[in-house]
Amino acid sequence: MRSMHMSAQQFRGWENKAITLLGMSGVGKTTLANHVPQSSWFHYSGDYRIGTRYLDEPIMDNIRKQAMQVDFLRDLLRSDSIYIANNITIHNLEPISSFLGQLGSPEHGGLSLDEFLRRQRLHRDAEDRAMVDVAAFIHKARDIYGYEHFLNDTGGSVCEINSPQAEKVLADHTLLLYIRADDDMEAELIDRARRDPKPLYYDEDFLRAKVAEYLKAEGLDDVTDMHPKAFATWIFPELVRHRRPLYQSLADRYGYTVSAKEAEQVKNEADFLDLVEQAIARSS
Repeated sequence: MRSMHMSAQQFRGWENKAITLLGMSGVGKTTLANHVPQSSWFHYSGDYRIGTRYLDEPIMDNIRKQAMQVDFLRDLLRSDSIYIANNITIHNLEPISSFLGQLGSPEHGGLSLDEFLRRQRLHRDAEDRAMVDVAAFIHKARDIYGYEHFLNDTGGSVCEINSPQAEKVLADHTLLLYIRADDDMEAELIDRARRDPKPLYYDEDFLRAKVAEYLKAEGLDDVTDMHPKAFATWIFPELVRHRRPLYQSLADRYGYTVSAKEAEQVKNEADFLDLVEQAIARSS
C-alpha cells in the first residue's frame, strides 16, 4: 500500500506505481492513458468494469426488451433460435449509454423519472463497486499478469458516487491525478454536448433540483413534457459547474492536479512520469 501524498523522489522510487486519473468525460483521461505503454502498465477502465461485470445483466435485459417489441425477433428469441450478446469493449461503451438513456418524453425516446432514477442508482452502485475492485486488480495485475504498474482510467462521474469505501481504496492504493479543464476546454465540452448530448450519470439530489428548475423555466408541467435532448443540453453546463469543486476536493485531499493542456503535451511514458512529478513538486 502507498500513501497518496509523497515527494517527487518517493514517486520516482515507487517500484510498482498505481495511478488513478480523474476528470470530466472528454477532458483527455483516456488519451493520456493511451500514451502509457500497455506492455508494462495494466490499464483498468472503470467504465468497462461497470459494463461487463456489474451492469451486464441490466444492459442485456434492456436490449432484449427492445428486441421483443419486434415481431420477427420476438419469435426467434422465444424459441431460442438466436441470442443477443453484449459486445462492450474499452473503446466502445455505447451499451452503457444505451442503458442509462435520457430523461424526458417517451414519444422522443425519453424515460420516466422513476425508470431513469432506477437505472441511475444501478450505475452508481456499479461504479462504487468497480472502484472498490481497484485494490484487488492492482494485485492481480502484478501477481497474475506480471505488470509492473497500474493505471485506473475512471469515468467522469466517479466524483459523484459519495462512497467512503471506494474513496479509501483509491486513496490508499493509488496516486490520484486530477486533469482539470480550463475555461476554454469546458466551453468546448459544453459545445460538444450541445451538438450531441450523451446519456450521463447525475447525483440524484442535483438531478431533482435541476429538473424542477428546468420545468419552471420552460413552463412545463411534468418530466414527460421535456424533450430528452433539450434537457440533456440544458443540464450539461450545470453539471460541469457542479462537478468542478467535487473533483478539486478529491485532488486536494488525496492527490494532485494538472491542467488538461499539460496532459495534452504527454506523448510517452517518460512525459507521463514527468507530468506526475511536476504535479507533486507544485503541491510541496
